Amino acid sequence: MLSGHRSAWRRRGRNSRAARIAVPLAIPMALGLTLGIILAVSGGPVTTINQSSLGACGSPSASPAASDSGSPAAAPSSASPAPCPSASSGAGVAAAVVPPAPSFASGHTAFFPLGDLATNPVDGTGAAINLNQTAAQATASMNCTITVPARPLSAQGLATPWQLGDGCSEANTGTEGAFVEATILSPNGALQVYNPLVVTAGTTPVAAPVAPTIARGSQVIIDVGFNGTNLVLEGRGARQGHCVDALGQSVIGQVSACNAVGFYRLANAEIASGRLQVPALGTANDGQPCLDVRNFAIVDQDQSDNVITSYLLNANGQTAQNNAANAAAVAGAQTIVNGSDDKLLAAFVDPATGCTPFTAPDMTDPAGNSGSQALNELSARVNQQGTIAVVPPNDEMTLVNSAYSIAKTNVYRSLVDQPLLPANTNAAQVAAAYCQNMTNITPARNQLDATREAGTGSPVPAVGNDLATFLGNRLAMSFANLGCNNFNLTNPVKVTVDGNQVATAVAYSLAQQKAALPAAAGGTAGAGGSGGTGGTGTTAGGGNGGATGPPSKHHRRDHRYQDPSGE
Repeated sequence: MLSGHRSAWRRRGRNSRAARIAVPLAIPMALGLTLGIILAVSGGPVTTINQSSLGACGSPSASPAASDSGSPAAAPSSASPAPCPSASSGAGVAAAVVPPAPSFASGHTAFFPLGDLATNPVDGTGAAINLNQTAAQATASMNCTITVPARPLSAQGLATPWQLGDGCSEANTGTEGAFVEATILSPNGALQVYNPLVVTAGTTPVAAPVAPTIARGSQVIIDVGFNGTNLVLEGRGARQGHCVDALGQSVIGQVSACNAVGFYRLANAEIASGRLQVPALGTANDGQPCLDVRNFAIVDQDQSDNVITSYLLNANGQTAQNNAANAAAVAGAQTIVNGSDDKLLAAFVDPATGCTPFTAPDMTDPAGNSGSQALNELSARVNQQGTIAVVPPNDEMTLVNSAYSIAKTNVYRSLVDQPLLPANTNAAQVAAAYCQNMTNITPARNQLDATREAGTGSPVPAVGNDLATFLGNRLAMSFANLGCNNFNLTNPVKVTVDGNQVATAVAYSLAQQKAALPAAAGGTAGAGGSGGTGGTGTTAGGGNGGATGPPSKHHRRDHRYQDPSGE
């Protein structure tokens, strides 16, 4: 997400909680918020866009698309026959060609569920999570529990509300709100979306949810989104639904899901057989391919998290499914949403760039269609070419005892159908490669689309005054939160903020950079090189890490809203 979108929409550092989204995201779509965004690169405008910066060229070090040789759903090859042209620096001078770093996006996806349900949960630093909080303690910690109803994958279970507990309330949406999203795939390839309701423990729904219809033999995935820091699943239904929220007791922060591997195995088989048709991305109004959630031009510090689901909230703190009938019946209802990468793409970036998200009939609201996290991941698996972005070990939610963990990274990846890393992978090399690709690819696309996105309202007005400044600030925050400076990289974004620390202008450098590993992480070879083989220690959670922990400036859940450029 952000982080801002956890990722950059909302990074939750305790010291910056007041600046986080303390109210539901109203998603203002006012088209006139063009407050003088300055997207000039130092030294003058750049007249050519480096295609390698857009991730659209081939190179010897580029990784192939994610594939699963043991599954009939192998993704198409991502290699492009076109060589990478010379990069353009911020001053318009040709810079040395820096080919994309390896994607670490090849190999098998999960054949069986990975991960666990935490019963004595700890966060990524190893600190215990209190499961018996008061409301005041929940406000301070932004940790919550959610009780999964019995048989959650059945029609009756989907229509039974999940209960947010441990002192938390859906009324405190910005820091405690939880959201649940189901995607249903039938044996004949038909897709549906359904949004199970979340209520605050001790309350009842404003309107009773309507149960969906599920064809025999269907697979259901339930993705859970959270606006706080750590969400812990509870109840018998969590085990009945094959739910995962942790590696051992180490919770994956905001990310959890039920029956993910079962759903994606059927989906990949149906894609391979032709029963499930995933639409092509199409071409954006900038002439480039439309974006997906595995494109480095859109990812942030923690990609592939959170959901598109929204709910209605009344003045008494009660919730209802967001559909036309309930909206008409619930007087003064407020729409509350999950700050998610998926919603950012579907509700903001796609419309601004003339693209259409992948959607399916919405059984929560028969009047229309909806996207979902699972649909976005399927679209990205099928369509993403070139350099592929998949969850890295320097994502805050994959840490164990503040250290990189290949095993926990793989648990996260298994929930979103991404290829798994071999246990002996050098985690620091994966982290450095991710930082290099994000640093080199994102600025060019952001700059290319700046004029279009400046005419679109900001997903989070506290981060940027329009979509363009929001995305620039989000990139700067992600660079800092991933500790990319520890890999000999320089933040490619300069952010100008107003007195409220809202980004009002951003300037990009398009100079291509090459990551290097710190000596303690296995040598100084580039992120795609062979000079470092990793340290001798084993990171917590398994896997030879090559690093004892994340970069020193990597602040867990601390996507600060002061000027991230340090000015």
